[in-house]
Amino acid sequence: MPKPSQEKWDRVGQVISKMQSSEISLQKAARDIGINQKTVVKMAGSALRKRANGKYTVNKNERVLRVLVMPTPEGLKEIAVRGFEAASEIGKYDAAVQKYLRTGDDSKLKRFRRMKLKDASGNRIPFLTDTEELKRQGLAGQFSFESLYTRVA
Repeated sequence: MPKPSQEKWDRVGQVISKMQSSEISLQKAARDIGINQKTVVKMAGSALRKRANGKYTVNKNERVLRVLVMPTPEGLKEIAVRGFEAASEIGKYDAAVQKYLRTGDDSKLKRFRRMKLKDASGNRIPFLTDTEELKRQGLAGQFSFESLYTRVA
């Protein structure tokens, strides 16, 4: 997919996620993310439902494609997932990794030890919870967690 299309898809996913997590309108979420509301409606398709009052809400079982970044034993990797639940799990994992790297407290990472994430292709991807490997990658400057939506160079 061409880079401009990838960026547009990323923004659509961010808008849908923001609408769900912050319970804000499509108009506000699209403005915050920097994408046209009509573009989101066109690209998100069945993920949105138009209510009688003309406002859009997110369907509970939306399956919008999101490409997020996760650490793996090989370094950062882009993972394509579908739906808010999978994206939310990556967000929680990201927070746990950040907490570990900042404080050395791995208590939040423990819930991810035996968990696997299903990517958009149906592959099961384990969460990296090896604290030594996370520390090694963090000290090597392989990743910063400024944004889950940041593309790997």
